[in-house]
Amino acid sequence: MTTAALEAEILKLPRSVRARLAERLISSLDEDDEIEQAWADEADRRFRSYQSGESKMMPVDEVMAAIRKEFGL
Repeated sequence: MTTAALEAEILKLPRSVRARLAERLISSLDEDDEIEQAWADEADRRFRSYQSGESKMMPVDEVMAAIRKEFGL
């Protein structure tokens, strides 16, 4: 089956089925287990740092004020 024929058949499917298929196809483009694992590891590391008190936390309004001051916004 050619790509054009496949596309024509897919477009005949109900909207909800096409939406689910589109979601799965887009998701498959983003799959990279190594990168996903690296982000998960980094999130865990940051959370552990927060839990242990190692990381300095600031309220978001203070962070935003510092950024505005730094960049003259």
